[in-house]
Amino acid sequence: MIDINFDFTTDSEGYWEGFWDRKEGLGEGGSDPDSVSATLKEYHRILWSRELPNGEFMELKANPDSYKYLTWKDFRFGSDAIIVGFRYIKYKYMIEKVMESVGDYKSYYEDMIRKSYTIGGMIIFPKHQNSMNQNRGTNRLISDRWDLTLECIRRYYNGENSPLYDTILKDKEFFDLFVDFKGYVDFFFLQDCVSSDYSKVDIWVGNAEFKEDGLPKTLDEYFEFINKEFVFLDKRNKRIKEFSETLL
Repeated sequence: MIDINFDFTTDSEGYWEGFWDRKEGLGEGGSDPDSVSATLKEYHRILWSRELPNGEFMELKANPDSYKYLTWKDFRFGSDAIIVGFRYIKYKYMIEKVMESVGDYKSYYEDMIRKSYTIGGMIIFPKHQNSMNQNRGTNRLISDRWDLTLECIRRYYNGENSPLYDTILKDKEFFDLFVDFKGYVDFFFLQDCVSSDYSKVDIWVGNAEFKEDGLPKTLDEYFEFINKEFVFLDKRNKRIKEFSETLL
């Protein structure tokens, strides 16, 4: 039922058209798989429609419009990509260094994007103004990094402050569904980003002191981060595959 190798850009109309003409040559899709890929929406519906750690059963309903996307009870969910390449205008100086070092940078990034848009690189959050999928990208201390996002979620469950604490608190009703951090991690197949006892998050580069922006500071750090997040992606895809086989 779930093809972990399916690339959601392939059923996102217009995604690759004029890709490298956008964002000053850094590349940008002509559509957003998070909202337009019918396969991604269906995979989300299948995977997360099951019993929650609090004992409730979440039965997601897929809606044709992107505004509602997936709904359950009073929740409205949106899809969010958790694998990043940091192709930002503000970070162009580093991306240009990456481009120089990899040779055929278009092939390099296109391969990265296609792999990142598999189900292991996707998750859902409640969708509303200033929600998690917005604020973790705009908060400079997080810089859209999944490892730092998950660390903020861990701290929330422990009653500790973080740059995303207020954002998470707005969706307390959602995070209460998972009871605790272990419940959240296990439900979304995130075990390979935490320690075996769930007490720590694997921070892919640097630390989680949140004293400076989350972007990798050197070319070596950039490649280290990319390598670690894609190792996590592969492991999460395998976990999802194993789970999906139990549904057959």
